[in-house]
Amino acid sequence: MPKNVTVACRKAHVGRSTFYYWKPRFEEKGYAGLETYEKLGVPPGTGRVRDEIKNKVLELHGAHADWGKRRLADEMTKSNNWVPLISPNSVRRILREAGMWEPDENKVKKASSRQ
Repeated sequence: MPKNVTVACRKAHVGRSTFYYWKPRFEEKGYAGLETYEKLGVPPGTGRVRDEIKNKVLELHGAHADWGKRRLADEMTKSNNWVPLISPNSVRRILREAGMWEPDENKVKKASSRQ
């Protein structure tokens, strides 16, 4: 077993940040810790967010209507001991389904600097 993180990540085809994300779980619970989904916002196999996570998104948006999808997702991550619960795009989907997200039609994509 390689003791060099770079070599291990290269062999496993994962980034160093992914390695360090999962390392505490592995050290605490071994391989079983890598299989648990208890802290994730998505129930295994459903592709949907749990109701309590959805309610938290709606509650945070109600309290901070000026926050965007990234800020809401980051605040939820911060309140969960920096373990991600939801992606910014899932936040947007939840808000759209609740009628609280309007696409900004006036936004213009930035022009590419390469020509």
